[in-house]
Amino acid sequence: MTDSTIPTPDETSDSPTQEARLWRDDGWTARVIKNEDDDGWAVAMSKDGESEPALVGPWTMGRDKKNPKPLDSVAFGTLVKTATEFVRRHQQQLHEQLHKSVTVSTESATLNVTLDIVPDDDFPYALLSARDEDGQQVAQVRVSPTFKLSKSSAAAWIENDFRRPG
Repeated sequence: MTDSTIPTPDETSDSPTQEARLWRDDGWTARVIKNEDDDGWAVAMSKDGESEPALVGPWTMGRDKKNPKPLDSVAFGTLVKTATEFVRRHQQQLHEQLHKSVTVSTESATLNVTLDIVPDDDFPYALLSARDEDGQQVAQVRVSPTFKLSKSSAAAWIENDFRRPG
């Protein structure tokens, strides 16, 4: 089977596929592909429904040192675990970049101030919000996505009666 006859992940069916260069099961597809950077092979792990692979990594040569080692259930399980962890870490990192939080104590209350960045391609913005100890929203304003949230910037916002920072 040549690479051109290997179905792409969006051509999935509900039944598992277990071939030497293509395994599909549990919402994942592993495809062994020619490594464009050298003479070796790579494996691309794609989550069903995604247009791009979640992870692409080197793949082992077979015994003939020319063709790739065939996929098997153990390798597929390891690849799924690795790709799942990679996606989880990426999502966690993205969440941490887009959502910041600090706690500020004033004379009258302790407030949790959050900055939630909305990464719109045309008009990105962020929401600066304050919640009291009971989780009730006290204030919210729209700010630049480049606003730097810190304890001091949050305290200044609170002291300025929650007016939009300039």
